[in-house]
Formats: sequence, structure tokens, C-alpha cells
Amino acid sequence: MPKIPVGRLAVLAVGLSASVVAAGHAQSSRKAAPAVRPDIEGVWDFSSLTPLQRPAQFAGRASLTREEAATFERDLRQSQNVDRRGETAEADLSGPGINEFWLERGSLALVDGRIPTSLVVDPPDGRIPAATAESQRRIADRQRTSVRADAATDRSLSERCLRAASGPPYLPSPDANTLRIVPSPTHIALTAEKFHETRIVTLGGGHRPSAFRTWTGDSRGRWEGDTLVVDTINFTDQIGLTGRFDGRLHLTERFRRVDPNTLRYEVTIEDATAFVAPWTVVVPMRRADHPLYEFACHEGNYSLPNILRGARVEEQSRR
Repeated sequence: MPKIPVGRLAVLAVGLSASVVAAGHAQSSRKAAPAVRPDIEGVWDFSSLTPLQRPAQFAGRASLTREEAATFERDLRQSQNVDRRGETAEADLSGPGINEFWLERGSLALVDGRIPTSLVVDPPDGRIPAATAESQRRIADRQRTSVRADAATDRSLSERCLRAASGPPYLPSPDANTLRIVPSPTHIALTAEKFHETRIVTLGGGHRPSAFRTWTGDSRGRWEGDTLVVDTINFTDQIGLTGRFDGRLHLTERFRRVDPNTLRYEVTIEDATAFVAPWTVVVPMRRADHPLYEFACHEGNYSLPNILRGARVEEQSRR
């Protein structure tokens, strides 16, 4: 076997070493390469006819057949239709203030190939856990205050054009069911149509101190495979004026693309001073083919002064 000169051996060794190092770097680079995230950008519609809680008629049943769903949807549309008027004009005065044209009913939800009887999936009975005694007192106090018209602060935040309970969490309602999502490498912006409230989710990092509280809380997000997970705390106590939650609200939300036109939105709601147990909701969000339209609130400009003025007239008439 011919001898290889020492100098050539050195060159071969250096070359082999460089190849190993290069291969190692390539493998390391492949491991470090960021995963391709699903595209969640766009405008999404989460309107739904499916009740948040399971109706008594479907107790013990998590889903419906398509035939049952067709009958249930027809009955829901008839019972919720606000175009039906009273027998007299006077009866209509205390009826709906708008007609069906302005509402976004949607249709029954389709989740994981099934038609659920409720959007609440946990507890298994499809019902929202009972409110705590503290929460019941807060809601009762607010209901007593809301019938007064002594001052603007007696009226709801929505009437004052300050805020509506449009999320988070993003739960369907007769209107305000549109959400725009704009992602970046470090943050994700979620803008609700109603009041155009924009929530900024920071990807990575820890929460701010609890002294910093906002209407939409402090949101920190992370990707778990193809699912965006958002953890939110530090809500202001004032959210108790808009609904059933309070400042101790803790949300864990999951956004996942299940097909080109559908986001699966799942949220677990924990609020120990408002509910006796956590609960979880699943809502399908459908890609919308329209932009986010302007939401102009004028109740605080016109309706609120008239409500207070009308209350003064009623007081004078009773004297």
C-alpha cells in the first residue's frame, strides 16, 4: 500500500474536521430554525346561534343530529326575532329598540365535526358554574343602580360609550362578533369591532406587576405547535360594570386554524371570586370577506342626556 505524505494527511485531517464542523453547524441551524406558524391574520366572524349554556331540553346531550339541529335553529330564529311587534303601538314602546336587520345571529356552531348543544364544553353538563355569593351581591347592586338616572355614572358603560363586553373572552352576542387579528414576530394585535378596542398580545416574557391593570388585561402569548396560547391576567376591577367577571379574571385562550377559513377558539375562564369553578368555551371563528367597519357610538352624546332629562321630567310629574 503506497504511503501518503504527512503534509497531505494534515490537509485531509483539516478538511475532514471542517466538514464535520460544517455539518454540525448545518444540523444546529436546522434545529434552531423557527417553526412555520399557521396564518391567523385576517378578519374573523364568531357569531353563533348556539347557546352559551346547554338548554334544559338537551340535558345530558353534548351534540345534535343534523335533523335535530335544523329544527332547533328554526325555533331559535323564531323566538329571538325582534321584528315581531306588539298588538298596539303602546306595547311596542317597551319592546326591542332595533330590528333584525342590525343583528348578527349567525348559525349553529360546528365544532370538531359535531353540532354542540352549548358553547360551554367544560363542565361536561354544558352549564356555567354558579356565581359566588360575592359576585351575586355585586351584580344585584349593579342592577339596582342601573335603573336609576340620577347621574351619568348610574348608567351602563355601553350607554356612556366607554366600553362594551365585547371581549376578551370573545363570546358570541347579538352584535359585535367581528375580530381582526394582525400578527408580527413579537406581538399580535386583536381588534374587536365594537368600540374598536385593540388588545396587544406580547409573545414571550413575563406578566407586568399586578399594579398595572387594563380593560383587556395583560396578555402574554406563546406558540405550542400550531396553536397560539394566550395567558391573560391583570384586568381592572371596573370590568365588573360590564358583565359577570371581575378583576381576578384569568383567561387561557387557544387559537388554532382547523381549515383555510376556520379558527378554533377555546378559552378557559378562571375567576375564583366570580365563579365557584373554572369553565371552558369553544367557539368557531369563520374568515370574513369584509373589512372591520367603523363602530361609531353616539349613545353617550345623545341618548344619555335625553335619559337624564327624561328622568327629571318624570320627577316633576310625580310632585
